[in-house]
Amino acid sequence: MPLVNGRYGPKNPAWLLAGAPAGLSRENIARSHVLNDGGVLASGVMLATALPLYAGDVVTNLTFASGGTAAGTPTNWWFALYDTSATPNLLGQSADQLTAAWAATTSKTLPLSAPVQITQTGIYYAAVMVKATTAPSLVGLATLTGAVTGMTSGDKTLTTVSGSALTGTAPATIATPSVSAFVPRVVAT
Repeated sequence: MPLVNGRYGPKNPAWLLAGAPAGLSRENIARSHVLNDGGVLASGVMLATALPLYAGDVVTNLTFASGGTAAGTPTNWWFALYDTSATPNLLGQSADQLTAAWAATTSKTLPLSAPVQITQTGIYYAAVMVKATTAPSLVGLATLTGAVTGMTSGDKTLTTVSGSALTGTAPATIATPSVSAFVPRVVAT
């Protein structure tokens, strides 16, 4: 059955597995494809992962899930959304969660400071940054580096890390990113 609208058709298995959400629900990896628990976050370094979004979507929240490792003594952590440009620009950020706990095997949904209206269909980047003595692991999919960077010239990079010594504010752009071979699952609602 073809997709009916932004919430998917009533017989789409992914839509049903997501609990038949009434609003927007976009993901970069189907929940059934999450195979790994990756210790990919470094304290104070932002990890950004590709997220397909469509013109007309309104993104209010981002959700990432920790794996088997909890955040240990966090001092800053947040989620952010970046656009589709060659050097992605910040569209929105959650509030800094400061010392709030992020337990192991826990999904965290954070609202952006304001809803983001998507005007152009494309690959956006959802980002997570945790400054802590121990950064949480994330659930997702470990890939080969070649698969992350792309196999053809048009492929988008799946996951990058950037910045250092970040604290409460997301950088204005994703500048000088390095490729990461782990793709965390993210859901936009």
